[in-house]
Amino acid sequence: NSSHHTDLNGEERLIVRRGEPFNIILHLKPGSKEFKLDESSFTFIVETGMSLSIFNYKSYQMLEFVLNICVYTLTGDAVYMHNERKRKEYVLSQHGQIYKGTYKRIKGTPWNFGQFESGILDICLKILDENPKFVSDADKDCSARRNPIYVTRVLSAMINSNDDRGVLVGEWYDFSGGVHPGAWIGSGDILHKWAESGPVRYGQCWVFAALACTVSRALGIPCRVVTNFRSAHDTDANLVIENLYNDNAEKISSDSIWNFHVWVDSWMTRPDLGPEYDGWQTSDPTPQEPSDGVFCCGPASLRAIKEGELTKKYDTPFIFAEVNADVVDMLHLSNGEVIRFSGSTKSVGCFISTKAVGSDERHDITHQYKYPEGSKEERQVYEKAQHHNKLQQRGEEPGLHLKVFFIVHCSTSLITSDRLIQLSAFAFDKQTIDYSKTEKTIVLDEPDIDIKLMGDATVNQPVTANLTLLNPLPEQLQDCSFTIEGVGLTDGKPITVKTGAVGPKEEAKASVEFSPSSSGSTVLLVNFDSNKLSNIKSFVNVVVKEGETN
Repeated sequence: NSSHHTDLNGEERLIVRRGEPFNIILHLKPGSKEFKLDESSFTFIVETGMSLSIFNYKSYQMLEFVLNICVYTLTGDAVYMHNERKRKEYVLSQHGQIYKGTYKRIKGTPWNFGQFESGILDICLKILDENPKFVSDADKDCSARRNPIYVTRVLSAMINSNDDRGVLVGEWYDFSGGVHPGAWIGSGDILHKWAESGPVRYGQCWVFAALACTVSRALGIPCRVVTNFRSAHDTDANLVIENLYNDNAEKISSDSIWNFHVWVDSWMTRPDLGPEYDGWQTSDPTPQEPSDGVFCCGPASLRAIKEGELTKKYDTPFIFAEVNADVVDMLHLSNGEVIRFSGSTKSVGCFISTKAVGSDERHDITHQYKYPEGSKEERQVYEKAQHHNKLQQRGEEPGLHLKVFFIVHCSTSLITSDRLIQLSAFAFDKQTIDYSKTEKTIVLDEPDIDIKLMGDATVNQPVTANLTLLNPLPEQLQDCSFTIEGVGLTDGKPITVKTGAVGPKEEAKASVEFSPSSSGSTVLLVNFDSNKLSNIKSFVNVVVKEGETN
């Protein structure tokens, strides 16, 4: 397990990685009645899913009653990443940063992937066994699992529960009867809840992506979480976001642009497309549009996305539009006439971000998805993409006499869980048919959580974390609580401490005790929740020391 980097899963059983040899040594005691050196034979059976491989060995192949068998896994490693630092980050790292907010105010949110925590690998295998393809033809499904393209597409469908008994139920409005998506701080709790009682409520894009990253890394597929700011949702697959309004400034089209959207990239070869498309592949477990009749998306080669090769599977046109669609603003008049009054070729797909290798810094990977906005190469790619997509699919400034409408939603009940307020303003003169629109996203600041460990963290020894948050609001916070979680710190489960009500400008305080179970560097995540201020997150790096031995 140590040589295969699976020792963090525990030593109760053998867990090996694709393409790497491992040794089995049998120590045979003399005097056995069943075993005769020149006559006896051994049969070694390898079972992978529904498939069996049998190896026979004669006893004369043994030397001094020690059998040394070198067994190779049955398939090559299509997900091998040559760079060791990247392997450690994208396969072995159990914590990360997920970026949210707006492209002008990007904020990292800590997350515990916890792919090596107790029971997680078995749950990941259970996810594969619950997928409809396994249910309909188990033998065919297990045989196909040697292909990371197939596995990634299955995971994209199974992380959401839209078509199956998938892990997470998506919800963007009413969170009654479940956990608010912003309250989660790690994948482990969600996966355990799913294994015990089925689909978990609720998730949004960053939770879907975080779960996909956990499961992918648990299965040995290098994976990173990616955030696309000003992400387009192209519902009619024409690579254009058409914002259509009536003459009351009400939007009547279904295309949209989100402040941010989160998905995952997985590293693998693409023998179905050719070696030039190997490397990072985008898949998206958030249910947006069906693909081949199922709510899944990808994997699509980043090379194909960047070059506008939209005939390359899977779902490349949809992902291309998310990062590089043009935008058109139009007005639908009461007489049926449609007028275009503004647009942009540069506003979609900004500051595409992921966690940097080996640090908590943000790494901008926009250049991996597209050429610089407005460049000759980017426009050429867009025109080529439009051409491929068709094959696959078979104004002035306002005058002085204006009637101005401002449509503003500022109610606290409409503020998103990320503390964002979207403002839209329209101005138009119906007589001269001059129109204008502007939008602004306001990001509300959030308070900091002060985290202090009282003493050193040592294996199997209790340590206390003192947590403090200042209430910045001019009103009382009720139902306040702190939740902590950390790989190797909280036994794979979050610990919640309720602190009651906190007055305006007063501090919410809690002391939480935990006992680390393993030594080394890890991260303690903290989440604060209340009735009026929720999903405030912070983290602190922790180095756990070995305990004393007798």
